[in-house]
Amino acid sequence: LLKAKGDLDGAEPLCRRALEIKEAALGPDHPHTGTSVGNLAQLLKAKGDLDGAEPLCRRALEIKEAALGPDHPHTGTSVGNLAQLLKAKGDLDGAEPLCRCALAIYEAALGPDHPSTGISVNNLAGLLKAKGD
Repeated sequence: LLKAKGDLDGAEPLCRRALEIKEAALGPDHPHTGTSVGNLAQLLKAKGDLDGAEPLCRRALEIKEAALGPDHPHTGTSVGNLAQLLKAKGDLDGAEPLCRCALAIYEAALGPDHPSTGISVNNLAGLLKAKGD
């Protein structure tokens, strides 16, 4: 709620606490822990702390891949989040294969007409536009 209201500084300690609770209750490799790691990464990205967000995005992706497999839609979300972070950091070449991977995951798991697939198509288009392709 605080993040939605724009109170990113107020939301950060709550996101960190939620992550601590998930790690203690479920362990560091549980998919719900991965979601909390990803939520903290997204919050830091929103605050402009891209360097702080990147290792968390990578950790969230590692957790989701290990727990759910590389073809699960939640893994696709983590792949897409990392792609968007790299794009925000200006690493367009690093972001492109991740955008394509996220799209492939969504198309295979959810189908070509699913809203998440559409978002992924849009993200890839935006990246290619930014690259001038």
